[in-house]
Amino acid sequence: MRSSPSSDNAMPGHFVDGNTTIIIGGGLTGLTAGCVLSRAGRRVRLFERDAEVGGLSKTVVRNGFRFDLGGHRFFTKDAEVNAFVKELLSDELIEVSRSSKIYLNAKFFDYPLKPVNALFGLGMGTTFRAIADYGLQRAGCLFGEKEPVSLEDWVVSRFGRTMFNIYFRDYSEKVWGIDCSRISAEWVAQRIHGLSLSKAIKNAFFRFSGSDLPTLTDRFYYPATGIGRIAERLQEEIELTNEVCTRSGVEQINHDGRTIRSVYVGNHCESGPVRGGEFVSSMSLPRLVQLLNPAPPDEVLEAASRLRFRDLVVVTVMVDCPRVTDQTWIYIQDKGIPFGRIHEPTNWSRKMAPEGKSLLVAEFFSTKGDPVWNDSDENLVSTTVSHLAGLGFIRKEEVVDSCVVRAVGAYPLFEVGYEKSCAVLRDYLGRFRNLHLAGRIGLFKYYNMDHAIASGMNAAAEIMARARGAETPPGDGGERILVGSGL
Repeated sequence: MRSSPSSDNAMPGHFVDGNTTIIIGGGLTGLTAGCVLSRAGRRVRLFERDAEVGGLSKTVVRNGFRFDLGGHRFFTKDAEVNAFVKELLSDELIEVSRSSKIYLNAKFFDYPLKPVNALFGLGMGTTFRAIADYGLQRAGCLFGEKEPVSLEDWVVSRFGRTMFNIYFRDYSEKVWGIDCSRISAEWVAQRIHGLSLSKAIKNAFFRFSGSDLPTLTDRFYYPATGIGRIAERLQEEIELTNEVCTRSGVEQINHDGRTIRSVYVGNHCESGPVRGGEFVSSMSLPRLVQLLNPAPPDEVLEAASRLRFRDLVVVTVMVDCPRVTDQTWIYIQDKGIPFGRIHEPTNWSRKMAPEGKSLLVAEFFSTKGDPVWNDSDENLVSTTVSHLAGLGFIRKEEVVDSCVVRAVGAYPLFEVGYEKSCAVLRDYLGRFRNLHLAGRIGLFKYYNMDHAIASGMNAAAEIMARARGAETPPGDGGERILVGSGL
């Protein structure tokens, strides 16, 4: 048995009765589960290690400027999730038109890819090569298509090698930090579900709306004061009847082999084991396994150690001008530019900056401990400003302020073979009848905002069904939604 801060039986600690649901993690998933359960009259206690709830869906406020940790939009094809968020935010939601570009070879290309711009903007030779490549690839599929293993396999089979090399390879490797042959095809199949060159052509030439393809959606909803408002509203709803404990990290999860009995919580005002009847975990899946007491078998811990995450460094530059771009996102393919994506929050809502001013948010995809992560804030800001000026977006003298935020474990890293490790963990955790896994990092799945909210709703529904005596298998609160929001 792992040595514990406190055995479940060693000290009274702070106990909660068996009818209470303990929620580990205050991101959108955990908050949604807590909100749904609280509204249903159930007792809830939510623990979040950070000072504020929201996880990656926070809005940072600095000297009148507001920005999210990356550009987060709300869009869903799920009517229940849509109704839930609209009721929660009411008239705080605004509708935003999407306009995105890819910066490549010193040119801006439309995103999603449109043939007039994406093909012909490359020159006639490259255009004909890309079209011929695509045609040959599709013709070859008539004689049998090999199951794709990697991102490279998946994209080449649908777009051709030329388009993969130009549009997908460099950006994907910048985001994930590994070769495209090592990125799982399962991720990209979810990420750009249903998109192919033929559908992009329809969208470009025949005004096909793309309404059934999340990656082609051209309008979305957004809270006027930032995406973090969703998390704030969920917290407010929970705290009408229950408790949200921030700065409260779960340090140990005690069980008897079939049932989770308690969690050990350490925070700024109390510490000790906390009992509950049901447990929702939206914390990192491998971290959850590592905190179990007694510890799992070695093969389970080894599977947990094979799952990795990609981190994020957000550098925000505030400028003394009313507008810099007319885009919601700009994707930066060029390997010589260290950040991968930028967005201008005031193009989403004018309330994101003081009157007459704006700001640009640059996302550096990173891994904790690498040169980007370890660089000083001053150097990161200087680098960002220099590149933004070089791209023609700003003048250095316009910069009035800046802010750097580092987010650990922002995205699960979907390496080839990750599914096998996840299967080992889920199989082992499935033995705990009162443990409900949910959320992006809790399930190690690529979840957009609507997926995360749906996952929390599903976990709450499982718990309420169990309370009614219905036969509902616990453990995975995230399988209802099949169509995601994309970027």
